[in-house]
Amino acid sequence: MADNKNLINRRGFFRKAAAVSVTALSGKSLLANELAEKGDPAIMHHTKWGQKWGDPVSVNLYGMPSAYEHNVTRRNTKLLASGNFRASIAVTPIHESQGIITPNGLFFSRSHGGTAHVDPNEYRLMIHGLVEKPIVLTLAELKRYPSVTRTHFIECPANGGQEWRGPQFNSVQFAKGFMSSAEWTGVYIKTILEDLGLKPTAQWMLAEGSDNSKMGRTIPVDKVLDDAMIVWGQNGEALRPEQGYPARLLVPGWEGNLCVKWLRRLEFSQEPWYCKEETSKYTDLKPTGKAIQHFYANEVNSTVTSPSPEIPWTDLKDGDVVEIEGLAWSGMGTITAVDLSFDGGKNYVKANLKGLVLSKSWTRWSYMHAYKKGEKLLLTSRAIDDAGYIQPTIDQEIGVMGVEAVYHRNAVETWEVTEEGKVNHVQIRSI
Repeated sequence: MADNKNLINRRGFFRKAAAVSVTALSGKSLLANELAEKGDPAIMHHTKWGQKWGDPVSVNLYGMPSAYEHNVTRRNTKLLASGNFRASIAVTPIHESQGIITPNGLFFSRSHGGTAHVDPNEYRLMIHGLVEKPIVLTLAELKRYPSVTRTHFIECPANGGQEWRGPQFNSVQFAKGFMSSAEWTGVYIKTILEDLGLKPTAQWMLAEGSDNSKMGRTIPVDKVLDDAMIVWGQNGEALRPEQGYPARLLVPGWEGNLCVKWLRRLEFSQEPWYCKEETSKYTDLKPTGKAIQHFYANEVNSTVTSPSPEIPWTDLKDGDVVEIEGLAWSGMGTITAVDLSFDGGKNYVKANLKGLVLSKSWTRWSYMHAYKKGEKLLLTSRAIDDAGYIQPTIDQEIGVMGVEAVYHRNAVETWEVTEEGKVNHVQIRSI
């Protein structure tokens, strides 16, 4: 009897709350009024987890996501492995991302010879070449330099590259998930060079990893002296092994492949390293037959993350107010504006920038939209940065690069929302 009385009191309370919220908002409530009126069991009855002891903290001392978030994970495919699972890619679920920080367990990962597991006690970093005082540092000695913490994205130059001819994956995770953003802790290389002394003839720096691929990348000294870092911390903890533990290079805003993992050597020289020996670098062949040899910075870019094929609008009702969300980023500087189109780029409205807006970092944007049942939309976002760059159309980019390019595809992309609320990746061209 007491239980029935308690249930009646709970039902009466929620019904009254629903009525008050409707009156207060003078329209459709954003609360679950319909569910309360229908006597939703999840509202009217005590929850099962609220009637028993929870796990003690000792069960999970490191901490793991909820078991109900099992779909929020990095993903890979044989199509991205070039036939070699050790040279593999795991892409970030950016459609599930919150804010501008990617958790370490979801951070985009690319390896050329599998993940190396480095003993930090045996770690050594050599800095030599055109420096006055060559040195070999242990991890402890490296960490004695004054540290800084900065938030930056890392993006593979092939992010979106499979879309040149047209959409290949009906998935925002596979179309644009070759990137992530984190809070990095480490030391500016220029701080170390203040101690070592950089010779004036030094124009280039070779960074080399200690994994079995021994990947080497050559970077102009001007960028090194600007904001290049050696980092050992990511989002408040040590780097994960797949992110280059115990130390990696970070070149903010520039191609992710330059951010050499498991860093073991920095050599300063007058000429780029590939002029001396054969090392790998990324190039793209233009329709004219000439190749772009140095890309470096990742251009201004953006994407819609919700709705997406992974987050459709099939459960929305006519008149529901829904938030369209996305990400914008630029290796050239800071995002200043994002435009959103509902007709594939013919007309645009201004979206709102949300939260922190930082240089060479993800910027989150959104737009509130009143959904009309049965409407068909072509959602396209366009970002602008403080260097004056505007995200190009696919026609503009193809006009320069053709359709045989691989890297640095930053053209606007379009997501079709069907009459049923399903979402498809499409390409809109004017020619």
